[in-house]
Formats: sequence, structure tokens, C-alpha cells
Amino acid sequence: MNQQPIETARDPDLRLSLQALQRAAQRAWELAAQTGTAIVVSHGGVIEHIRPSPQAKASWLQDPPGAVG
Repeated sequence: MNQQPIETARDPDLRLSLQALQRAAQRAWELAAQTGTAIVVSHGGVIEHIRPSPQAKASWLQDPPGAVG
């Protein structure tokens, strides 16, 4: 497993993949908030159902992971 930050990857597609995933997660959050749909996430093996509000941002988008997993 590579523990280097994804921003330092040699492959430009890999460097941009984190941003693409963050945009997709943000859009999913916005759509779920608009439609009242729950988002299902797993934190440490525990499944959670989150009902986002239009005003709140997803916590995982505010603190993105820095290493390739």
C-alpha cells in the first residue's frame, strides 16, 4: 500500500481522481438534500444512514484524506 499523498502521484489522472471523487460526493449530497433521500456510508465498518440538509456540508468533503489507500 502506498502511503504517499495522492497529490504527489506521477500519473496526472491519479492526481485528479481525488478531486473528481469529491465533486461526485458533493453532487450526491446536494441531490440527497433536495430529494430527502438518505446517504448510506460506512465509518470503521459501521453502516450509517445520513439525511443531509441543504445548508450542511458533508464532513468528509471538508476533511479529505491525503494518502493513497
